[in-house]
Amino acid sequence: MMLKIPTINASTPSMGILPFSSRKASRFFGASADVFPPFLLKEMEKIEDPFARKLVSRIEMLPVELTSSKNCIMSSCVKPMVQDTASPLVLLHGFDSSCLEWRYTLPLLEQAGLEAWAIDILGWGFNNLENLPICNVDSKRDHLFQFWKSYIKRPMLLVGPSLGAAVAIDFAANHPEAVDKLILINANVYAEGTGNLSKLPKSVAFAGVSLLKSLPLRFYATNKAFSALPFDTCLEWTQITRLHCLLPWWKEATVDFMSSGGYNVTAQINQVLKKTLIIWGENDGIVDSKLSVRLHCELQNAIIRQIPNCGHIPHVEKPDAVADLITEFVPRQLPDTLSSLPVVPEQEQNLLVRQISHK
Repeated sequence: MMLKIPTINASTPSMGILPFSSRKASRFFGASADVFPPFLLKEMEKIEDPFARKLVSRIEMLPVELTSSKNCIMSSCVKPMVQDTASPLVLLHGFDSSCLEWRYTLPLLEQAGLEAWAIDILGWGFNNLENLPICNVDSKRDHLFQFWKSYIKRPMLLVGPSLGAAVAIDFAANHPEAVDKLILINANVYAEGTGNLSKLPKSVAFAGVSLLKSLPLRFYATNKAFSALPFDTCLEWTQITRLHCLLPWWKEATVDFMSSGGYNVTAQINQVLKKTLIIWGENDGIVDSKLSVRLHCELQNAIIRQIPNCGHIPHVEKPDAVADLITEFVPRQLPDTLSSLPVVPEQEQNLLVRQISHK
């Protein structure tokens, strides 16, 4: 018998964009000169997407000490602007990406009254890895746990898109005390790690990783990840996805992860007892949609929702639909007065609608 998956239709999003930080800022658009090196700020000024620019302006560095190496990592994240007494949302990202994935959806979640952190996974994003730590699965898990232990300190609703879903499952299986619920978006959780890539000679691995950050390959991957994306939008989103690749330690950190074998969480899936929401873009060109049904069957306490006319990264392509699904799934306490919730001018709302309404 075929499983009928409920769908949700996207509606016009209502964006809640927040004021810039008071930190020392670049003259371009509010990005902190205390967080980003000058060469990266120069690249960031080329980005026109106002939502990416505003999220960049909110990125901060928080110290996190790793248990294994005792390295103190200045860890990049976007801290919540809404404080809630319920379990906070912690937003991860996909493979070789950054918290900028959440540039459209995070403000919607905050406007709905949710406390949300966007965190860069160790080895990716804008974390300062000048003293390069090991970037294998154990270290990524330790980094997330130490971040949670130092700053969040409450069971969280952990949100993992794509390979971030494997990060979330691995974390929930090893630290169930830190997780209240899971939200998995177009989950890439059945890959057997990095496979033969882990056996490559280092010289070949470094050459391959150099290709990974090239503009043509990133453009191809971005185009494949979304559903019928216009050329100009695809190019802009490609530039955003590769910003963190320009950091001097990115190549070494990526090779270290690839050589370590990567994530293989298939055996951990049925160990996860937490209530889980599975979100799936029906036109995913990267992960077979049949795997979403398999995941729903193997998780012991899961519901599944499908977003029509959407590709592999719904929180970028259909932020309103994703925010609605998360808001429905997450219990929350609204602030005492609705006036304390973030709001945005109608002009910026219309800009987002035009940008994502590409069909």
